[in-house]
Amino acid sequence: MFDVEKIRKDFPILSREIYGKPLVYFDNGATTQKPRCVVEKIEEMYYNTNANIHRGVHFLSQAATDEHEKARRTVRDFIHAGKESEIIFTRGTTEAINLVASSFCREFCKPGDEIIISTMEHHSNIVPWQIQGDIFGVKIRVIPINDKGELIWDEFEKLFSEKTKLVSVMHISNVLGTINPVEKIIEAAHAHNIPVLIDAAQSVQHTPIDVQKLDCDFLVFSGHKIYGPTGVGVLYGKENWLDKLPPYQGGGEMIATVSFAKTTYNELPFKFEAGTPDYVGSTALATALDYVSAIGLENIYVYENKLLDYATEKLLQFDKMRIIGTADYKTGVVSFLVGNIHHYDMGMLLDKMGIAVRTGHHCAQPLMDALGIEGTVRASFAFYNTKEEIDRLVAGLERIIPMFG
Repeated sequence: MFDVEKIRKDFPILSREIYGKPLVYFDNGATTQKPRCVVEKIEEMYYNTNANIHRGVHFLSQAATDEHEKARRTVRDFIHAGKESEIIFTRGTTEAINLVASSFCREFCKPGDEIIISTMEHHSNIVPWQIQGDIFGVKIRVIPINDKGELIWDEFEKLFSEKTKLVSVMHISNVLGTINPVEKIIEAAHAHNIPVLIDAAQSVQHTPIDVQKLDCDFLVFSGHKIYGPTGVGVLYGKENWLDKLPPYQGGGEMIATVSFAKTTYNELPFKFEAGTPDYVGSTALATALDYVSAIGLENIYVYENKLLDYATEKLLQFDKMRIIGTADYKTGVVSFLVGNIHHYDMGMLLDKMGIAVRTGHHCAQPLMDALGIEGTVRASFAFYNTKEEIDRLVAGLERIIPMFG
């Protein structure tokens, strides 16, 4: 049985008050709260197993190394990768995409080559490719969306040419909640012998992912969005691609030999992990993944969709309510506007009622431009949220909307 009240007890922050009112936390798309076991793992590592990893012969170094590499195996199993060497620890989704963009374009791109992305991408899957455009002359081609916030498939297929080098798209939109047909996208790209990067920052915490079944070439996600710590994330890459890519950064750990004449690089995954890794973060991330696995991603997906359906039904009862993103397949997020009420005003007033929502462009300004709006109010859900909290949001709107006539 899915026992949300029992789950909520694992998250101490959910019991605090904001402005004298019980906290309702609906900003999970930005970052999730952390269960007690994750924080305890961080404390345990620093108090009992803190030592630099891989290079030391002493006990603590060996113990910390074992914890870090055990975490790599946990990530491998969580996303069903084939090998531990295909799991690269990064600082998060943003760094992981920058790594691929930099190394891939350096090795495979020339002026005029093209990268396909979509209209709904987060800035972290737009700007890195633009930076490579400044360096190597690559260009981005953009998949348009329809009025419901879904990719227009026929237009996507028209973007392929002899200049196409890679497709990089998000799995689930952080603004619209749209679940993109990544299986179909990967199949179509591979038919043109084009590799695919999947941004799973907004999906890995909501739905099961099997990178081998997907057959994606790269996949990235952040620890802090799946109940783990900030500052740690994952790049999955097929071994054959990672072998071909040059290192992203230089320094300790990523080398085999160094001389003033020449440096040779380490084997995977260490070739892409320069410097001291966040071994405390990686072990805490593994703890978060184990926690989520114990609940069951299938159970989480069903429960969160019930919350989404309930919230959508309640919100649509308001006059002049506009839901931004009405795809047939969506999850986890409801973005909205009401009449001419500015999203910042709405967010600030809800905050005074103890309700945390996200307002603004959500790091997706090109999407906002395509929609003809400046931003939205976004409520994003996690498995510790409840229908009663959605009722609090609705009650808050019932107070706020009349203030604006």
